[in-house]
Amino acid sequence: MNTIVRSDGIVRRSLHYEVVEKLRELILAGELEPRSRLNEMALCERFGISRTPLREAIKLLAADGLLDLLPNRGARVSALSDSEIDEILQVVGVLEALAGELACLHIKDEEVSAIETATLEMVEAWRAKDYARYFERNREIHESIMAAARNGALEAVYRSLSGRVQRARFSAHKTEEQWKRAIDDHILMVILLQRRDGAALAQLMRNHINSKKVIISAAYSGSEGQARAAGRRPASIP
Repeated sequence: MNTIVRSDGIVRRSLHYEVVEKLRELILAGELEPRSRLNEMALCERFGISRTPLREAIKLLAADGLLDLLPNRGARVSALSDSEIDEILQVVGVLEALAGELACLHIKDEEVSAIETATLEMVEAWRAKDYARYFERNREIHESIMAAARNGALEAVYRSLSGRVQRARFSAHKTEEQWKRAIDDHILMVILLQRRDGAALAQLMRNHINSKKVIISAAYSGSEGQARAAGRRPASIP
């Protein structure tokens, strides 16, 4: 089949894989929220496609844990319990720690410079309260460190598993103390990369992930979880 680039950027060749990436981005950006049902007709119209590639994409994202298939009722965006979040973050913490250690062995000076630039842009976005740009740079930094590890198997497992918590991880609301810690951690990441201090970076990456647990739980558990993330007692329910 010839490759045809459409006005919406979807390529005809391997169409359902292109749809996978577009749906993934909608989930990670929070446009499709946990437990929300997919409107297949609206998505087909938005992407300019038939239901066949959309349903193939849905199956692949369900296999990645981002969507739940509902018998005879389509699909919805997956939500996670506290125990599932704990289990996923334990593994993601190990993966990011290993990535930090390997990155210090393999990373090039220009890659460190690019991460430093992304970090400065992230801090600038935070000060300007431009949270969309902040989260974009934040995610770019973590993915750049993972790529610098030069381990395809590690990166593939990380991409599959972290995708299940990524939306909440990079976009959930934080307290002032949590914002400050996130900024301080990222500045220290750059310093440790410059020093090629793999052991220290591995420990920092693990601690950085562990600190996200309450924030991510809040994104999946409504007002009670949000109150816990902000350090407040949840309001009683009559």
